[in-house]
Amino acid sequence: MIDLENFDPESKLNESAIYGLLNLDTDRLLMIAKRIKEKYVSSFELCSIISYKTGSCSENCSFCAQSSYFNTGVEFKKVSVEEVIAKAKLMKRYGSKRFSLVSSGKGPSKADMDDLLPIFERLKREVDIDLCASLGIIGERDLNRLKEVGVSTYHHNLETSRSFFGNICSTHSYDERIDTIEAVKRAGLIPCVGGIVGLGETFEQRIEFAITLKNLGIKSVPFNILIPIKGTPLEGLELLDRSEILKTLAIFRIVLPYATIRLCAGRESVLGKYQKLALNSAANALMIGGYLTRPGEEIEKDLELIGSLELIKV
Repeated sequence: MIDLENFDPESKLNESAIYGLLNLDTDRLLMIAKRIKEKYVSSFELCSIISYKTGSCSENCSFCAQSSYFNTGVEFKKVSVEEVIAKAKLMKRYGSKRFSLVSSGKGPSKADMDDLLPIFERLKREVDIDLCASLGIIGERDLNRLKEVGVSTYHHNLETSRSFFGNICSTHSYDERIDTIEAVKRAGLIPCVGGIVGLGETFEQRIEFAITLKNLGIKSVPFNILIPIKGTPLEGLELLDRSEILKTLAIFRIVLPYATIRLCAGRESVLGKYQKLALNSAANALMIGGYLTRPGEEIEKDLELIGSLELIKV
């Protein structure tokens, strides 16, 4: 079991002790997570995204509304440069520290990079906000080009554990995702790597996933909760129980004491008022302004939520 009095966040994980956390109830785990968070991550931040290119994705990720394999009603579209700049400025005014351009597809083509690099250059000139890119599987050369135009972070979710990944995607491998994350680190960018809970994985596989993030040295972790989408293979899954989500969050905080754990998609409809408990105990960041194909919470309501907490914003 975890010894809080002698807890060393730098020590090698005792994996049997981590799996042993499953024997604790949610309230106990949230208390442990809160103590660890207060000791190792005192700050709170907001981040935001825009879906630059949406839909017609070549990959068959079974949870995704954008896959060309499934009939979900999501049509292909690209937003204009002016829409990107306008949203970045709006998110900055609402307090977002980081802004990401997200593009559907396995990875960026030469044409994609030619389009995106000038947009990032303009964002860097016109908006005082940290820049992130989320463009799929990518090589070190293109990562260096992104860095040159002001991008500081590259987002690339692993989605779930290695042992479960084959259940949700067969058009690319887990190793391809790992290779992208390693390339991000070599290029000197910050890797932002998380995933989705509620895909049908076991609790043990969630712990396996958290341990993978720990071993990769990930310090920025988007935490998404599945909302089953009609037309996808997972449309019939039931939503996770709130207690199970909170227990998972607490274990992520214990395994990743230094990480910025970001509550993202699914938080509003699944956690609801329990978002406050999640932010008080385990998570220390919030994505605002909507997601890829879902609008998300009204920003004013998110700001009201944030205002009700004792948080140190950065």
